[in-house]
Amino acid sequence: MDSQEIKDTILAMGAKARMAAHDLAVLDSGQKNDILRAMANGLREQSAAILEANTKDIAAGEENGLTSAMLDRLRLDDARLEAIAVGIEEVADLPDPVGEVMDEWTRPNDICIQQVRVPIGVIGIIYESRPNVTSDAAVLCLKSGNATILRGGSEAIHSNKAIAHALQSGGQSAGLPDSAIQLIPFTDRESVSVMSGMDQWLDVIIPRGGKGLIETVVSLARMPVIKHYDGICHTYIDKDADVEMAVAIADDAKTHKPGVCNAMETLLVHNQIANDFLPKIATVFTEKGVEMRGDSKALEILGDAAVVASDEDWDTEYLDLIVAIKVVSGMKEAIDHINTHSSRHSECIVTADSNRAESFITRVDSACVFHNASTRFSDGGEFGFGAEIGISTDKLHARGPMALRELTSYQYRIRGNGQIRSLHATT
Repeated sequence: MDSQEIKDTILAMGAKARMAAHDLAVLDSGQKNDILRAMANGLREQSAAILEANTKDIAAGEENGLTSAMLDRLRLDDARLEAIAVGIEEVADLPDPVGEVMDEWTRPNDICIQQVRVPIGVIGIIYESRPNVTSDAAVLCLKSGNATILRGGSEAIHSNKAIAHALQSGGQSAGLPDSAIQLIPFTDRESVSVMSGMDQWLDVIIPRGGKGLIETVVSLARMPVIKHYDGICHTYIDKDADVEMAVAIADDAKTHKPGVCNAMETLLVHNQIANDFLPKIATVFTEKGVEMRGDSKALEILGDAAVVASDEDWDTEYLDLIVAIKVVSGMKEAIDHINTHSSRHSECIVTADSNRAESFITRVDSACVFHNASTRFSDGGEFGFGAEIGISTDKLHARGPMALRELTSYQYRIRGNGQIRSLHATT
């Protein structure tokens, strides 16, 4: 298919999505929840087709040399598919933000003003690798009254198509408007350019993926962009940390699921605790196959267990069993390093000193800052939001895990009883 055909197809999808958004905006919570439960059942009923499609993606990924971590992000099985379906049902059980009165007041002239949550409208989402994002994005957009146009990566194209079909067909049995959930069938860069330029149909675009993809969208977008940048997450082990707790947190943050954005990529260690802590975490990392890249001070302690870290390592999201390790003189150096090299995603301090922890939390400029807890908790589900659309590293409109409330805007609703503003008024 040539560029013009791709453009025409995607623009037509945009027009259909706008019509669907108008229909979605008037559905009440009960109707949306019935649709969501039907979508979950559609996913279950079409599980065999989805898993067969996923097998094709896995085979292609292995042939194309995807890392084990990337393949794990891509892989679906019965348990993971059931978890996605259960996640849809959990979103159905969440409070509906649409229609919430955020604020209200009455003016001296008796005009009543309300600030009310409303859907954004049509949301474009561009993402890579993880097929569960297809469901998460569609479900959260539906619950918040938005139509969505999805564009997944080539690695998961078969899985994404099967999941989107199951969700749309399942939801239609309960009243889901036509074209409320659409998946772009192309994976070339041309589709990204077309989506980024169709501000007549998309109200906001959310890119989830590598830095190159996000920078491309930002440079081309004619509508607001909510960015989900790299997850260069740090864990700082303070001098007053409980060593066993610190080992457990660092281990979880790095090895529990290394191919995700909230996994730790850089470990910072206070020099007063480094001789005790580093050999212990090194034993754990070595057993689990983690490659350690350290600065000169870390290498003095770790010896042959680690290799020399380059300047690039401090700015790298590995998404793999690799960790950069730096020994610092104190919390100030740790904070300076984080604020210089972090992607503003999630950071952690492990310490028994609550005052120092509060200082760290206040001074670190990231969306999520943890005290004595793994960065792996930087997640919409773990925050109690249900599924998430992503973790925004922006500061305006949405920051951190994005869920239902972050997918709404607001409207001022003004009610009077005949008031007029005289042309002779002084203001």
